[in-house]
Parts: sequence; structure tokens; C-alpha cells
Amino acid sequence: MTANEILASLNEQQREAVATVSDAVLVLAGAGTGKTRVITCRIAYMLANGIPGESILGVTFTNKAAREMRERLAALVGGEAAKTVTLSTFHSFCGKILRREIGRLGYLPGYTIADETDQ
Repeated sequence: MTANEILASLNEQQREAVATVSDAVLVLAGAGTGKTRVITCRIAYMLANGIPGESILGVTFTNKAAREMRERLAALVGGEAAKTVTLSTFHSFCGKILRREIGRLGYLPGYTIADETDQ
């Protein structure tokens, strides 16, 4: 999908959020108003404008939302291009960084993160 095709499917406020790729954008809206769609379209728009997927990070709070973003992005740009983008939950992404860089904090690999039942 081209950048123009992505923008054509959005309303004015959504287009502004999607087309702003050189700065941060805050999307505040109620349930079911298209926040996930805007974020997914913004990532697709970035890819369509030559930004490498390896340079894009999309984070959300729930596994359901992250899975939905992955599926929507693959539908917009194709599965291979979508795989180059890191889409994850905050917790999963931070856990990945900790696993990779734990030694820099003076801890040994093989640590565990305590969940509510462990507490």
C-alpha cells in the first residue's frame, strides 16, 4: 500500500497523526475510536516513506493489542515487511532488553522476574 493510499483511508485528525513521522504524536481517544488503526497506519506510512522497519518500535500495554497491530500491519504492508518492525508490549520489550543487557547492571544471566503469585 502506498503512503497516499494509507492517508486516503483516514479522517483529518488521523491523517495528521499518521503523516507526522519526524516528531512524537500523542493519540488520546476513547475505546473503539481507531487508536490502534492510527498507530498501525503510522508505521505503514513510515515504511512506505523509506524508513527501515528495523528502526521502528511499536509498544502497547496488552498482548491482544500487540497481536492486533502485527496482524493489521501485515495486512497493510505484507508479512515480510511487517516482520522487520518490533511490535510488542512494554513488559515484553523491557524484558527482552533486560535479558540481553543484564550483565551491564552487575547481575548474572538466568535471573527471574517475580510475578504477582511469586510475590
